[in-house]
Amino acid sequence: MKLKIMTGMSGLALSVACLGGVAFAAAAATDGNWPQWRGPLQIGLAPAADPPVTWSETENVRWKVKIPGAGTSTPLVWDNLIFVQTAIPTGKKVEPAPPAADESAPANPPQAAAGSSEKGPGAPPDGQGRGPGGRRGGPGRGGKPTEVYQFALLCLDRATGKLLWQQVACEQVPHEGTHPDGTFASSSGVTDGKHVWAYFGSRGIYCYDFEGKLVWSKDLGDLRIAAGFGEGSSPALYKDTLIVNWDNEDGSFITALDKKTGKELWKQPRDERTSWSTPLVIEKGGKAEVVVSATGKIRSYDPVSGKLNWECGGMTRNVIPTPVADNDFVYCTSGFQGNALLAIKLGQAGDLTGTDSIAWSHKKGTPYVPSALLYNGKLYFFSGNNPMLTCLDAKTGQVLIDAERIEGMQGVYASPVGAGGKLYLTGRNGVTVVLKQSDKLEVLATNKLEDKVDASPVAVGKDLLLRGRENLYCFAAK
Repeated sequence: MKLKIMTGMSGLALSVACLGGVAFAAAAATDGNWPQWRGPLQIGLAPAADPPVTWSETENVRWKVKIPGAGTSTPLVWDNLIFVQTAIPTGKKVEPAPPAADESAPANPPQAAAGSSEKGPGAPPDGQGRGPGGRRGGPGRGGKPTEVYQFALLCLDRATGKLLWQQVACEQVPHEGTHPDGTFASSSGVTDGKHVWAYFGSRGIYCYDFEGKLVWSKDLGDLRIAAGFGEGSSPALYKDTLIVNWDNEDGSFITALDKKTGKELWKQPRDERTSWSTPLVIEKGGKAEVVVSATGKIRSYDPVSGKLNWECGGMTRNVIPTPVADNDFVYCTSGFQGNALLAIKLGQAGDLTGTDSIAWSHKKGTPYVPSALLYNGKLYFFSGNNPMLTCLDAKTGQVLIDAERIEGMQGVYASPVGAGGKLYLTGRNGVTVVLKQSDKLEVLATNKLEDKVDASPVAVGKDLLLRGRENLYCFAAK
């Protein structure tokens, strides 16, 4: 069976073996790219990549470069260019403003967390993060920021890791804090092969050409994140439309912007508190839809008009994982203060909660921060933020691997990635375990780095990119 990947970007299309994905409207135009969070198919899969199985600080290292500042966003790759977002402290300090009355800690602070596997994780590995903040968010466990940061986009040469250019999108003091494990550059951008959209949430959206020239920028306001745990959702791209979800504690909405100019095309209010999930753009039968998962409802929108197609309840609090989809279902997961996984039939309308539009559900060991991987009809995901892997048959929900522990890994924020018949599972301690893509736990290698890793792996061609807290690594078999 063949899947025709709809690029929605440069007018090109690519036929590849169907590996469990629907015709994704925002997929890459070529097989060697990683243009967005969760890769060319938005399901964590690189269908044409074949990265190495083993590496270390000295083995199969193509290059290693130190990245200034901090960020846990996913690097973007297009041909020989790599784009990396980061927040660089300047050392310049300002006096903190006194907190507003509704930003002070409540008598019983809620459990809350933020981020996503690529984007600034927001809870300790046990998933029980607590911090101050009320309905409108707050300074976060790290306190109210007082330092000026440069929010920058770096462009590197993929062959050598050499810095080609660096642009400072803006320089400011973040208006609120982030989780101690998070960063101020936790959201990922997106590229279409001609331009790259750097996304810094409350610091704005910045469109650059591949020479580093600023084309346009737009400020959407300030997010008020629950408990001040930091931002994490990333934009999605559909044809000439950039789609941004803006769930927070003070006026949530979803909006579509003209990718060429930044002009607002439509905007829909959302009855949601903070979530960190990234919109998923899919296409079935020639009709595209944007699916956004959140605590109140999972919702599907028309990317052209913003009209609501359907909605469905059933997630837990603090929704972080991005949905994945195949030709039949969209799979939504969450794992804070409960466990939820719903397989929802595509092409539906209205309120689907509790109806037979839900093909099956699973209520054990679902992920808190990491998103799931869909590969060859199998759904792989971690339990909470722990190195315990589950594999389900995507069509039926049958359990094939039941929350089995992956030895060597300690804590997980990075989402699993599939490539070359292998699974790449990365722990916070810098250990990546490579498994054979199967319905059994077959370990091929355990690889250890000196750096800590919270960002998700990127597989392109023969290369594997790992963004650590200090360095960006490129591994390739020699």
